[in-house]
Amino acid sequence: MTSDWNLTSLLAALGGVVLVGVLAQGWWSARRAGPRRAQEAVPADRHEPSLGAAGAAAIEEPAVLPDLAMDGAPAGTPGGGDTVPAVVRARKPAPRPSSRIDALIDAIATITPDAPVSGEMALAHLPGSRRAGTKPFHIEGLNAESGDWEQPQPGQRYSDFQAAVQMANRSGALNEIEYSEFVQKVQGFAEGIGALGEFPDMLDVVARSRELDQFAAAHDAQLAIVLRAKGAAWTVGFVQQGALRHGFVPGAIPGRLVLPADEEGAPPVLVLTFDAQAALSEDTQAASVRELTLQLDVLQTPEALEPFASWQESARALARDFEAEVCDDRGQVLPLQAFASIGQELSSLYKALASRDLAAGSAAARRLFS
Repeated sequence: MTSDWNLTSLLAALGGVVLVGVLAQGWWSARRAGPRRAQEAVPADRHEPSLGAAGAAAIEEPAVLPDLAMDGAPAGTPGGGDTVPAVVRARKPAPRPSSRIDALIDAIATITPDAPVSGEMALAHLPGSRRAGTKPFHIEGLNAESGDWEQPQPGQRYSDFQAAVQMANRSGALNEIEYSEFVQKVQGFAEGIGALGEFPDMLDVVARSRELDQFAAAHDAQLAIVLRAKGAAWTVGFVQQGALRHGFVPGAIPGRLVLPADEEGAPPVLVLTFDAQAALSEDTQAASVRELTLQLDVLQTPEALEPFASWQESARALARDFEAEVCDDRGQVLPLQAFASIGQELSSLYKALASRDLAAGSAAARRLFS
């Protein structure tokens, strides 16, 4: 009886092993016949990178990439040519430098959000005024798609932000009160979008601002001459008509005519001004003036455009047509040699500005000398 039971148990056990083997073989055959699955060694999020800064960094510098065969497919992966190109297509371009912010003349703060921020949210929390005292400041976002620094726009998403306050202009150097106002306004923006702001040290910024202001004060140049009537005064209409023949057009302010630059949006090359009260007269043929001022803001126009030569030529042509004397701001008649000496001084000025990367007519120079 015992032998029969042992034999029966053994046969039952062997039958179970055979059944398990049959089931395992069936499962393996079904797995091989089914769809191929992604390799677990390649994380799924490699194909759908995060828009955040951390995700972008991970994409730009992948930790592990499969070796490539000569045809571009991963070596040792049958038919697997899709994995690497998918990663390459997901990479974002490196951020391009801002066209509005320049470390030469700006103190720059970084604003890092926990997650990408919509343009609508950023716009809703921007300060009402982008000025700190007499100094303008800018807030820009890093477009998560294009990699461009830009002013926040609706419908876009931004992974980072930066804010910059101008350290000096013709009103003087950035001071402690102005810098504190800048920090306060930018900190409010950062808190509104759930971001952390990091600001440069105040003492360092103020010291840099004073040094920049000293340089700017020593290299500023605004030239002006007075055209004074030798005989009869001129009517406003006569002045406007005569200036128009030499390329001047009416400015935005009464009593102001400008010689526009060829570059769209650039400051005018020359400005011709006269009495604003006379310009506001209802009868321009009755109101009269005896003096005109011709101005050249040297730092606003590139040297290559020869604004000084334009200034001289316009002064002589207008003086000839209007029968006027060319005088300095004290009323003294200027001799011809005075223009030659001014030209020599400007040549040295241009070189000094270029050595500081603040060439006349550059975006930074136009902002600094404004």
